[in-house]
Amino acid sequence: MSFLNTINGWRTKAFVWIGLPAIAAIGLMMGATDLAPAWQAKNGGGTSGTFTAVNEECGRRSCKWHGNFVATEGGTQRADVLLYDAPDGLAKGDTAPARDTGARGGVYSTTGGSTYLQVTGLVVAGVAALVIWVVIIVRAIRRRRETAEPSATPASFAPSA
Repeated sequence: MSFLNTINGWRTKAFVWIGLPAIAAIGLMMGATDLAPAWQAKNGGGTSGTFTAVNEECGRRSCKWHGNFVATEGGTQRADVLLYDAPDGLAKGDTAPARDTGARGGVYSTTGGSTYLQVTGLVVAGVAALVIWVVIIVRAIRRRRETAEPSATPASFAPSA
């Protein structure tokens, strides 16, 4: 029997009814807003400018730089933004060329990086989780309807007396 036909056990039910919607929500809400800006930065779009590193925030696996962005032309400024794909060796007070593509949390380094792939993966995971969840719901509803309908008596083609 396939996984979709045998939803049993509390772990499987928890994943189907809590996990999949959570993955879908996180993937779509967090990734969808940054998908276009990430790809625009990867393709060289957006407003060119300079990022000035103010403070570094490190976690277990990586560090992120926060700072200020000033556009080369027009003087548009963004304070306390994140520099996605920060170049190695960046230190407090250093500047780096960057692009502002309208991402909600920051600007992108012109040196390139893999943020666009991470954001794309997040959105794809969200869409896949949503599709799988909807398929499971539709199949469960169909199964309930089939078991709820009374079975019709078979038609007899024998002549009646």
